Amino acid sequence: MNPVFVGIMFLVFFAIVLVAISVGYRFLETQRKKQVASMLDVVSGRPSGETETTILRDTGDEDPFEAMLGKMEVTGRLNRFIQQSGLPWTASRLIAATVIAGIVGGVLGFFLRPLGFVSFSVIAAAALFGSLPAVFLRFKRNKRMTEFEQQLPEALDFLARSMRAGHAFSISLEMLGQESPDPLGLEFRTLFNELNLGAPLETAMGNFSRRVPLLDIRLFVSSVMLQKQTGGNLSEILLRLAYVIRERFRLKGQVKAASAHGRLTALVLTLLPLVLVLALMIVAPGYLDAMAKDPDGKWLIIGAVMAQGLGYFFMRRITNIKV
Repeated sequence: MNPVFVGIMFLVFFAIVLVAISVGYRFLETQRKKQVASMLDVVSGRPSGETETTILRDTGDEDPFEAMLGKMEVTGRLNRFIQQSGLPWTASRLIAATVIAGIVGGVLGFFLRPLGFVSFSVIAAAALFGSLPAVFLRFKRNKRMTEFEQQLPEALDFLARSMRAGHAFSISLEMLGQESPDPLGLEFRTLFNELNLGAPLETAMGNFSRRVPLLDIRLFVSSVMLQKQTGGNLSEILLRLAYVIRERFRLKGQVKAASAHGRLTALVLTLLPLVLVLALMIVAPGYLDAMAKDPDGKWLIIGAVMAQGLGYFFMRRITNIKV
């Protein structure tokens, strides 16, 4: 092989490697600067009443639609709800997904007409499909909060043992954030970053309780703030708090087991008519056409759907026992 050709190929390959390393380094440096900038925004002196913490996630440049929604109070609530779910969404994306899903549902309701009336079918299908993004978001939020609750007792034990070993409270928070899996590790790393960048303990704890709106977190924050004001053995307080949380879990499990029959009954009574209608549409397609075409039959179908929804709502309220 020609040595000149080999030399040229080596130089080209070497240049490609240098360019790749340079691009990767610039990318990592940009990400690090964005993360530090978002961390500094938390402790930049803004009022702490509705401070939004974005230490570990950069949402990018705000689009005009997001800026317009930012002037509305509901946007802040949506952003907090999205942040609590752990999804990389924004309020504008959630609203856009809701509108698109509603339009798709309205089109399907116009062509299928499951309730007989065109207008009611369009409205019902649009409302059903439009609520799917919010239902999914709520499901992810509840799942994340449940995981956080399950991890919290062990985390409090870890903090207590660390402080008994002689570590400071802030160092214990750093160790907990590094050693714990998400979502608990993420939230405690965020808490430590705020304290490490100079935020007052009251501000950091207030932001923490807003990011994780759980009763156990409010108890933890109250315990830490009370110990700071009055003194006392914080490690002993955290151990007792972990014991109380475990007892709450045990009681919650007993209540859930006792109400399982009622929840299953509510689900079966709600789904049974829908399954029966679908089965009749498959086995005998023309069996329900007369009722759907009759003016009074259409109102009976609408009333039955509304009654099913109300019945399921009240049965869920009866079996949903707060502990």
